[in-house]
Amino acid sequence: MQSELSQAIKMLVQERGIPEDLVMSTIENFLLAAYKKKYGVVDNAVVRFSDDMMEVTLFAKKKIVPDDDLDDPVYEIPLSEALEMNEDCEVGDELLIEINPKEFDRVSVQSAKQKARQSLREIQKDTLYSEYKDKVGEMIIGYYQRERNGNIYVDLGKTEGILPKKYQSPREIYHPNDRIKALIYEVVKTPTGLQIVLSRNHAEFVKKIFELEVPEIYDKTIEITKIVREPGYRTKIAVRSTREDVDPVGACVGLKGVRIQAVVRELEGEKIDILRYSLDSRSFIKNALSPAEVNQVVILDEAKKLALAIVPDASFSLAIGKQGLNVRLANRLTDWNIDVKTESQFSEMDISAEAKRAVSALFGEPEEEIQKISELPGITPRLVEILNKDKIDDIESLVALTPEQLAALEGITAEDIETLHKIIEENVEIVEEEPATGSGFAAAAAEGEPAGLAPEAAEAARTAGPAADSPLAAILPDTTAAEPEAAASAQAPAEAPAEVPAEAPAETVEEEAYECPECGTAVTPDMATCPNCGVGLTFEESAEE
Repeated sequence: MQSELSQAIKMLVQERGIPEDLVMSTIENFLLAAYKKKYGVVDNAVVRFSDDMMEVTLFAKKKIVPDDDLDDPVYEIPLSEALEMNEDCEVGDELLIEINPKEFDRVSVQSAKQKARQSLREIQKDTLYSEYKDKVGEMIIGYYQRERNGNIYVDLGKTEGILPKKYQSPREIYHPNDRIKALIYEVVKTPTGLQIVLSRNHAEFVKKIFELEVPEIYDKTIEITKIVREPGYRTKIAVRSTREDVDPVGACVGLKGVRIQAVVRELEGEKIDILRYSLDSRSFIKNALSPAEVNQVVILDEAKKLALAIVPDASFSLAIGKQGLNVRLANRLTDWNIDVKTESQFSEMDISAEAKRAVSALFGEPEEEIQKISELPGITPRLVEILNKDKIDDIESLVALTPEQLAALEGITAEDIETLHKIIEENVEIVEEEPATGSGFAAAAAEGEPAGLAPEAAEAARTAGPAADSPLAAILPDTTAAEPEAAASAQAPAEAPAEVPAEAPAETVEEEAYECPECGTAVTPDMATCPNCGVGLTFEESAEE
């Protein structure tokens, strides 16, 4: 029995990985179960192991009673039988009587064996669960054992793992006895046993392979900040170095690409892009679109993380990737929504302030319209105060001023005028309906036009207001009907001829015929603008007249 018991214990300890103390406990429970099946009780049964743990003995503890006072043979033994076993015993003593397990009937033994097997399975399940639950996320190597419904069962030595079809790379094909390197994705206890779920298509699997191939990643000299993957097709990895003298991309690629080639072989030829992580969003987006060349990155909306990448025409398909795979992975890697345009497409785009408002309206809420001069970006309080002294507080009034009128304002300098010009150019768009229409900030007067035309043209532009389709219409209120009397009074000095008194009869002015210098339409001195082309008009008498 000793040799059989010793052999059984070694097998359980070595092959099934069950700790020795649990094996001893199982054997003890087995003997007690057989004893109980035969005698109906177990409280007086004693199991003892030898010092070398290779021998086990089952005893029944019985109390010595007089021969004529025996009531329960299970708990008591007559004095005469006890003296045969030990000459020094007396009535009232307790005696351990060895029980030979071979004397148990077959039913008792079978019941004990069944209980022992169940205990061993539970012990093995708990032992393996304790061992593998702490290994979730680690790499393990096994061998292809069998396949069922697309799921592959992998021999892991002590137990068996399963590689589900959904966690297999579409590029890989497996055969019996193939060596399989996989990631321990999940460990689950089931009624039938322990289930160890493996994976080869998660991004973490690629990260673990790099840790094996690149020592700098394993010792944290190089950090993988983020990794995204389309299993079987392409993986993008952003890396950075904790030391200035270590190139993170070069270390991952290795000398002559030996490190990256080892990873590609393990992934059965899957493409891998290793790029440098950057805190600057533009640089990171540019790197994320590799291997495509990116000329420029335009941030459309910082809050919503909308960006535009401009690439050469020849690199457009490479930047997009097959079925949009490259730009899709770049979006996931950077957490930005990236739109890719070619140089020719970008040159056709309107990147003005109006276009920015249109892009913002397309992706979300439109920007607030700016009407007051004080709301212009870059305007100083001093300039706002100077303009307010002359009651110029809105952008429309400022745009309508001619350079001469602007220079005549009290306290303003040439540098201030240049600053205002720059602010208007950067933040306000002015569109002319006709070549000669405009103001000091818009277009100059038509070529060959009299020098005195500009003030009235500017006044006409201010009176008429911006065109409906002009960019100014988006930021300025409708002023076409605002304060007509004020506008008329502002025009009055310019409408009267320079040398004619204000009380002069109107017919003396109307006796002469005038034509519009732009289109030739007949006009009268009381007109501020041409009724046909809309050009601003002024009437002056020459010195010769």
